[in-house]
Amino acid sequence: MKTENPNVRGDVFCNLSASRLVEHALARNEGELTSSGAFAVRTGAFTGRSPQDKFIARTTSSEPLVWWGKVNQPISPEKFDSLYKKVCDYLHSRPIYSQDLSAGADPRYNLGLRVITEFAWHSLFSRTLLRGPEQTPVSPESRATLLEKPFDGFKILCAPGCMANPEEDGTRSKTFVVLNFEEKIVLIGGTEYAGEIKKSVFTILNYLLPQQNVLPMHCSANVGLNHSDVALFFGLSGTGKTTLSADPTRALIGDDEHGWSDHGVFNFEGGCYAKCINLTPESEPQIYNAIKFGSVLENVPVDRASGEPDYKSTKYTENTRVAYPLNYIPGAMGCASAGHPQNIVFLTADAFGVLPPVSRLTHDQAIYHFLSGYTARVAGTERGMDCEPQATFSACFGQPFLPLPPAAYADMLAERLCRYDVKVWLLNTGWQGGPYGVGTRVPLALTRRMLDAAIEGELDDASMAVHPLFGLQSPTAIPGVPAEVLNPCHSWTNPSDYQRAAINLAQKFRENFKQYHGKVSQAVENSGPTT
Repeated sequence: MKTENPNVRGDVFCNLSASRLVEHALARNEGELTSSGAFAVRTGAFTGRSPQDKFIARTTSSEPLVWWGKVNQPISPEKFDSLYKKVCDYLHSRPIYSQDLSAGADPRYNLGLRVITEFAWHSLFSRTLLRGPEQTPVSPESRATLLEKPFDGFKILCAPGCMANPEEDGTRSKTFVVLNFEEKIVLIGGTEYAGEIKKSVFTILNYLLPQQNVLPMHCSANVGLNHSDVALFFGLSGTGKTTLSADPTRALIGDDEHGWSDHGVFNFEGGCYAKCINLTPESEPQIYNAIKFGSVLENVPVDRASGEPDYKSTKYTENTRVAYPLNYIPGAMGCASAGHPQNIVFLTADAFGVLPPVSRLTHDQAIYHFLSGYTARVAGTERGMDCEPQATFSACFGQPFLPLPPAAYADMLAERLCRYDVKVWLLNTGWQGGPYGVGTRVPLALTRRMLDAAIEGELDDASMAVHPLFGLQSPTAIPGVPAEVLNPCHSWTNPSDYQRAAINLAQKFRENFKQYHGKVSQAVENSGPTT
């Protein structure tokens, strides 16, 4: 029997198990084991995605469908072919790791994936976060087949050491993430950040599924123990999707990406990808306890003597992450699918301290806020961000991953809200008593209490106060929540300072929504903040 040597150039390793991939990654000095058994890695210069380096091949089939612009930059098929050859040539002379995986828990919409990587830990990451593997046997002599022969599904080639030449390849820099929907190929190079693999799959599904009348969503999902009350949690990184959906009193369907078909909600992935900054066993026990063998820690410093991760450290980035299998969460649904949602929660981390901590939305307001996708980004989730958080608007709470125009997804959501009479909530997990740097973040315990009150029906007949500027309906009282928390104006020392901040934020909303003028109903346009 041939002995596998992961350092021999030219070897091909297909569908290795998690334990074998860890062995290879250790032998190649790609990372280290922590005291809990998780595999810890550094992702080099890139500790977040590089959205300015993402391109889509402008092919005959994609041309009329794609939302071209800053989000989806075009690259010619000829440039794509040239870059594909460059990546294949690069990988031909190196050990490669291939995993046959899939995305989509509902077999009616399942997408086959072949992820080919330069690093063993990237293969482990892919195996952990995606579904499968199918364990299709592939002989070591099939390198050319793996790299160059068409695959019945999508192929993702991840070659961090392969650098683009912008002048030759039509890229912005040496880094590239290039998708070709017609050829069913994704090329990733010049970055070791594994999140590019995950989000490329999400982008593919955001392109394909609407054509099958399935709404792809950047959301987490859970369901009550009776499996009848599904809740969805939309939000950008750092707003609480993973934390709030990992609820010991409810079953987790998934933490980040789902589809909503005529049959119900289903998870795209087989794992979770949680932020680790300031993680403690007291604050988030389910996530903390999931960090064990088979999990991958990104950019978390590890004590060399004890093997203990330092979750408080921002030495490498604030965007520290862990990838772990979904079944590491107690009570997670093995089928990763459920019925239609009764509640949808939009999460925002308002850096200005203006929005109420919980609000009930009309369906028109829901579409307005879905298209707005407001939150405050914190440094670390994307390359090139400043240290200070930035107020931002990301359409559908996932703009960087939308190949189609945002209105296409909003129309699908609006139809489903009406058909299934879904209740929609806006939950502010951000600041109170002042903006970031002055006020304090809403305590997680209070956020959970307000969330429970919303999805368990406590607020259905509650007395509501209407925000004079944003028109949001907020409960005047929730047992266990201080009254000053429910009314953001009362948490500020100076009400006039709050009023100025609210006017400023309202203006940002209005400016951003101008892009949808004429693309949505007048009722939706009128659902934003007033002048």
